[in-house]
Amino acid sequence: MNGVTFDTGALIGLERRSERMKAVIARITHWQLPVTIPSVVVAEWYREQRDARRILAMAKAVEPVSEALAELAGKALRATGGSNTIDAIVMASAAQRGDVVYTSDVNDLLGFADAFPGVRVFGVGGV
Repeated sequence: MNGVTFDTGALIGLERRSERMKAVIARITHWQLPVTIPSVVVAEWYREQRDARRILAMAKAVEPVSEALAELAGKALRATGGSNTIDAIVMASAAQRGDVVYTSDVNDLLGFADAFPGVRVFGVGGV
């Protein structure tokens, strides 16, 4: 594992200080793993009024959607018949670095497993 990519459910778990995400953060800190949050995740998270400074400060990077990332996600959408662009971008983002993904929507992201077979997806529990 090279690093960790968070989706919106992981950010909500951090915000709520869930026990699962406390344990995830402890492992990330112990192993000094970089955390990446795709910018589309930040946009989705901001649908609700949130104070993002504390949560986003832990990320190594808020990753913009480059043309290459958009292409990977778009090809995955086409190949899998998926319909959630944000999920495709999260998986493509993680695949580029060899990251694992933390999410509250494991089944949705696993819908892209054939397109990104090297990406492992872990649940954050109910958020």
